[in-house]
Amino acid sequence: MNNVSKIVPFEELAKIAAAAKGKQRIVLAHGCFDLLHIGHIRYLRQARAMGDLLIVTISPDRYVDKGPHRPAFNESLRAEAIASLDCVDHVAVNLWPTAVETLRAIRPDVYCKGSDFKDAKSDATGKLQAEEEVAGEVGAEMAFSKDIVFSSSNLINRFLSTFPEEVQQYLNVFRMRYSESDLVKVLDDMQNLKVLVLGDTILDDYRYGTVIGSSSKEPMLALKHDSSDLFAGGVLAVANHLSSYVAEVRLFTVFGEQGDREQFIRESLAPQVRPHLTLHKGAPTIEKRRYIESYTLNKLLEIYHMDDSGLPPETDAAFVSAVAAEIANYDLVITADFGHGTISHNMRRMLEQKARFLAVNTQANAGNRGFHTIGRYERADYVSLAEPEMRLEDRDLTGPLVPIMQKAAKRLGTRALAVTRGKKGCTILTSEGLVEIPAFAHKVVDRIGSGDAFFAISSLAAALGVQSEVIALLGNVVGGLAVGVIGNKKAIDRISTQKYLTSLLK
Repeated sequence: MNNVSKIVPFEELAKIAAAAKGKQRIVLAHGCFDLLHIGHIRYLRQARAMGDLLIVTISPDRYVDKGPHRPAFNESLRAEAIASLDCVDHVAVNLWPTAVETLRAIRPDVYCKGSDFKDAKSDATGKLQAEEEVAGEVGAEMAFSKDIVFSSSNLINRFLSTFPEEVQQYLNVFRMRYSESDLVKVLDDMQNLKVLVLGDTILDDYRYGTVIGSSSKEPMLALKHDSSDLFAGGVLAVANHLSSYVAEVRLFTVFGEQGDREQFIRESLAPQVRPHLTLHKGAPTIEKRRYIESYTLNKLLEIYHMDDSGLPPETDAAFVSAVAAEIANYDLVITADFGHGTISHNMRRMLEQKARFLAVNTQANAGNRGFHTIGRYERADYVSLAEPEMRLEDRDLTGPLVPIMQKAAKRLGTRALAVTRGKKGCTILTSEGLVEIPAFAHKVVDRIGSGDAFFAISSLAAALGVQSEVIALLGNVVGGLAVGVIGNKKAIDRISTQKYLTSLLK
């Protein structure tokens, strides 16, 4: 059989397996196989020796979760590489994220994994445990190869890195100072933190359309409507990002009476988020509607639906009291302050007085530019700002950034102050000094929400008192993952973060 004919659509592969069942002993191997190496070859040779017919399924590109820069080789090339091995009989690109449904479709006699997967309990994703259960369900024997373990990630990082030279050099130095296990321990320690999150609820309404030209009667761009999405943004997104890193998130926020959005808000929150929602009577829930060109995802127009006058005094007093009554129970208070009225002057003063560790982000946007800066706060243990927000605080557009950071850090008494700088990465200032971390993102789909992801997870690291370089690297990792997601469609979870760290640090 020639190499090309070995590669078949998955549906055909299932028919081949069904025809061979009972006549040949079928062995199934499944994996990413991103950069075929000697470890893969030995593993597949051993798998072939366990039966008469070796079927290999490849993880599709869309489900490879080893970081935004992976896979290094697309699914067609990876399938072709596997098909070139004499020990392999048939190859197909899988249809699902794991081999669970694959096992049910192929029903092999043996499901063979590499020796590094032998301990299913060590798999934080739970995928291997699920596969073992389904293997038993379909009557397949679980088997493992016996050989030394090689790492595609390590080889790709050493010889085929897609990062710019300066980023690769930085990672080489970082690997000398910190191991993957050091970073995993930080993620483990985050689970013990009790976190309270406070801030503005923002619903991001995305309206996608195809440009059909300009209006014949007005100087106006015309779009044909394609589809729409509604995302839970603002502090809701921050809470959802945090939800898989800590055991429980206590959320305090405000929603509007108009529009009947309470049910959507509650349904959009992760199960680990326990909300306290205060009603702003007579006001809408803040909603930012963006009109987007469907193909390029370029944003063409943004419309704000909001009443940013703040809560009435009596309602605000009750809201402040509700937070004050619980704040002592939490190790960390994360304040996602978008400047739209949820966090009043009285709330800020209470937070500054009572929070054990106060993390603050004051975000500049079209609705508050020039009126909302970190200068509203008198104390913050950790601050995360975008560079324009940091410069706005000092009204300095072009001067050196570091003196502006030092001035703000001294006034606020921060333990750490991080400034995100887009494709330049981020700069963080602590008592250890100043550290600059490059950006790791490869493909930018949407920048909306990336700063929120950075702020959420870096706040946890800052509260733990870990090294400034680790705070910033974790923030850049989750920020890099977030720019690959449209809007706040998906929260950045711990498993994705850990997998990305593995791909960077091996």
